[in-house]
Amino acid sequence: MIKAIIIEDEQLIAKELQFKIAEADADVSIIQILPSLKSANKWFLENPEPDLIFADIQLSDGISFEIFKRFDLKCPVIFTTAYDEYAIQAFKVNGIDYLLKPVDSDELSRAISKSKAILESRAAYPKDIQSLLSILSTGEGQKSKYKESFIVNHRKQWVPIPVRDIACFLRESINYIYTHSGEKYALDFVTLEEVEELLDPELFYRANRQSIVHIQAIASVKPHENQKLTITLKAPLKIEVDISREKAPGFKKWLDR
Repeated sequence: MIKAIIIEDEQLIAKELQFKIAEADADVSIIQILPSLKSANKWFLENPEPDLIFADIQLSDGISFEIFKRFDLKCPVIFTTAYDEYAIQAFKVNGIDYLLKPVDSDELSRAISKSKAILESRAAYPKDIQSLLSILSTGEGQKSKYKESFIVNHRKQWVPIPVRDIACFLRESINYIYTHSGEKYALDFVTLEEVEELLDPELFYRANRQSIVHIQAIASVKPHENQKLTITLKAPLKIEVDISREKAPGFKKWLDR
């Protein structure tokens, strides 16, 4: 059995890739899905090297190449990427396998077969991560360090919700995204703590344990005698969000800039 990990910040995409891998080759077992550079670095510090790695290039908190610069990993790596053709040429030159998103099942099978052949022959896996990082750090490689969209399951389809359209995140029975226009979407596979780390703190504020609000969604702020605050979001939402006495000074400083 080949023990493999997936490094991918979009949980729906990671689960879909896991399903496709199981269909492509029953010998490959996914032992862990890692959603960020931070979690991957921690995992490699605490666990032995897997037999195979599937890694997205652009993660929410950095580029996955940083993992391979930090750890001397010998196992085959299959990158998943949405980069343009120019960047992909670098993969061909360096002998690293790649899969364009959305991942094609036939291409996935070929990439796994190639990796299995390398593992069985115990041949050195050719990779020059430093060269790739240099190439992809220009142009398409320069992306925001904050998340640009969240993928949600809506009417049995995957729908990307741009962060610029999000008014707030609310924890109710489950976590929800509310847009400025009043739409509501369930947000699966992620906690508000994880969401907070992916957002630009200049634009989003963690008001309390149940909510994160966008600065442009705030219609008014009502102070109370006990020094607590109540935020009212703009129409059509008109949702009220409470801020504790302890957090009120920090919120006022964040808002008044």
